[in-house]
Amino acid sequence: MSTVNTSMAEETAAPRANTLRSFNFSGRFWVALVLVSLVIVMGLAGLVYPTGPGEKVGSLYDAPGGGLLLGTDNFGHDVLAVLMAGTRTSLIIGLVAGVVATTIGVTIGLLAGYVGGWFEELLMGVTNVVLAIPSIVVLILISMSLPNSTIWSLAVVIGITSWPWTARAVRAQASSVATREHIDVARLSGARLAGILVKDVLPYILSYAVMAFVLQVSGAILAEAALSMLGLGPSGANSLGTQLHWALAFQAVATGAWWAFLPPTIVLTLVSFGFLLLQASLDEVFNPRLRRGKRRQMKRAAARRAEEARLLAEQNGAVGAAPPESSDRARAGENA
Repeated sequence: MSTVNTSMAEETAAPRANTLRSFNFSGRFWVALVLVSLVIVMGLAGLVYPTGPGEKVGSLYDAPGGGLLLGTDNFGHDVLAVLMAGTRTSLIIGLVAGVVATTIGVTIGLLAGYVGGWFEELLMGVTNVVLAIPSIVVLILISMSLPNSTIWSLAVVIGITSWPWTARAVRAQASSVATREHIDVARLSGARLAGILVKDVLPYILSYAVMAFVLQVSGAILAEAALSMLGLGPSGANSLGTQLHWALAFQAVATGAWWAFLPPTIVLTLVSFGFLLLQASLDEVFNPRLRRGKRRQMKRAAARRAEEARLLAEQNGAVGAAPPESSDRARAGENA
């Protein structure tokens, strides 16, 4: 009995001692977190960098050296200073666009999945129409119609054109949650539609909304880079796409000025790869079935229970079996 009680106490205490490990922060998660953190630090470091992005420190495409780690660009600006400022601008656009797109997509998906009927058909019909139109075409047309595109207006434009796939996925999740018993209890209690969606449906799909937000941020940064390379980026602001646009316009590739186009390309690659890897690792964090730490704990607990059952079976068999002496005496009496 003491062995059983001790093992049960260990099972109860183990999850408390390994609460952080039970979230299964895998190696992919830490690699993604390091990559994203490096990009964020690079963007913030521009605020304390001694050279401003608009300050002329040399001539056309000066090679790295003489205090300039990455040389100068086509305007004679410090490439490192412009890179830091561009990274900060791209991150701001990505975060704002991600918030806008995720908010619109989650709202439409929740309403369509929970209400159902003709209202769901209407919302999903509009979503399918928006999906059928190439988003890059809409972005180009809207950006060209804006007389003076700013960071915030460009972020909003990207956000309102990238929500449909989030709405479709959230609608499927909300439809599944809407059939559960606690939703019926909330309806019978007289809860309003907004309260049910926020308190009873949204918590069950919040993990997916977080992962969708991460993907929206990555997609918005790449969309801004594509627009800026076409000359439709934010006016009067440096971004990674704008830096690539000027490098291509002034033939940095043809002249061999790799320091003008290679650094922003590497940063864009790190941003895209880091956010995609972070989204993939968050699936393991939020999904209990994929938590390796929990699976190991369950296997260890099952092994302990199997060992305890075997020991108990052996003890019961030893108690129930007759002693050898009594068996011999019984056989002698039968023979007599």
